[in-house]
This record gives sequence, structure tokens and C-alpha cells, in this order.
Amino acid sequence: MTSAQEPRVDAAPVRRFRDPHYQPQAETLGALRERIDALDAQIVELLAARALCVRDATRFKRDAFQLAAPERQAAVFDRVRTLAAARAAEFPSLPDVVEAAYRVLVAGFIAGEERFFAETEPITS
Repeated sequence: MTSAQEPRVDAAPVRRFRDPHYQPQAETLGALRERIDALDAQIVELLAARALCVRDATRFKRDAFQLAAPERQAAVFDRVRTLAAARAAEFPSLPDVVEAAYRVLVAGFIAGEERFFAETEPITS
């Protein structure tokens, strides 16, 4: 049966995990959403810091191939997937979610880096 309304944020849970060792993260959906919102703010701050590093990396690249850096991309995807796999005990699809997110992030950062590349000039000695 499907409900036509959003769940209440101040109500008690209506389901439980069968795993007796499961540890709830909050008492209400509202509390969980507050925690998620706080985590999102931290994630955005970290992404903004990463973006500044990506922008600065533009200074070290000579052309579009170096901007795309396919070997670096593959290494990043492998590294974050491995990091996520180490945390996947309670959320088994975490490596897939993290890798997919990073593929989108890296594509967006490369697009931004291409724009910044056009704002640079070669250093002549």
C-alpha cells in the first residue's frame, strides 16, 4: 500500500530493522533530516575547498588532455571507491553511490577547469 503523503517528521518510527545490532541514528525523522542538513553543509564546504584546488591545478596544465587527466580520474575513482568500501558494512551500495557521485563531480570540475584554462596564459621564460 502506498501513502500519498510525506512521513511525519516528529513521529516515532513505523518500521524497524530485523538486525538486533542495528543502532538508530536519531529518534525522529526530523532529527535525522537536521543531521543530514548539517552534513550537507559540511560537504558543500569541502567541495568548495576542493574546487579551489582544482582551479589552482589549472596553472600546471598545458592542454585539454592534461585538463582531463584520464589516469588521474581513474585513480580518484578507484581511491574513493576503496575508501567507501571500507565503510560499506552497514550500507553495502556505498561504493557505487560514492563512485557515481565522484564521476559527476569530476566531470563538473573539469568543465569548470576548462573555463579557467581560457583565463590563463603560458608563462614564458
